[in-house]
Amino acid sequence: MKPGAPMSSCPSALIESLSMTESKLERITLAGGCFWCLEAVYERVRGVHHVENGYSNGHVAHPNYEQVCSGNTGHAEVVRIDFDPAEVSLRELLEVFFTIHDPTTLNRQGADVGSQYRSGIYWHTEAQRAVAAAVLQEANDHHGGRVVTELLPEANYHPAEAYHQHYYARNPEQGYCAFVVAGKVDKFLSSFRRLVK
Repeated sequence: MKPGAPMSSCPSALIESLSMTESKLERITLAGGCFWCLEAVYERVRGVHHVENGYSNGHVAHPNYEQVCSGNTGHAEVVRIDFDPAEVSLRELLEVFFTIHDPTTLNRQGADVGSQYRSGIYWHTEAQRAVAAAVLQEANDHHGGRVVTELLPEANYHPAEAYHQHYYARNPEQGYCAFVVAGKVDKFLSSFRRLVK
């Protein structure tokens, strides 16, 4: 569990702010440790229209944060990213993904340990699966075959509680944000200037 995270019950599912009937937008779901970190980075990426923190690919319906933190639901902390492929490609989003987290540590990112912090790409279309498989292979080659990122269709997604949404933007001075999230944001800003909004 991350320091300073309030313990509250799960509210009803959040209303999605974008209609995915807009044909120009695509959605991809990524797990790479703490969702606060991924959210803070992807909210700064050109072409990303919406980021939502949530829980995915577990076996319990409508899990809450405390249940997911127990490791018993099988869910990963994820971000659902709605993006315009005319502005940013899935490949570019995945290049950012493999830069801002360590895909070689099983069920762990730094001090965050547990299956909820695993590395995963959860696709929504067969075309996304194909692109993700190619980028995943490149990352695995780069890391000498040590990548443990899973590649699966998104399943059993549930949005995280309201206090988890836009967490870094609202709490930049909170300890975990200042010492962990900020570092990932800085790495993105310095490594991917062409993709910054």
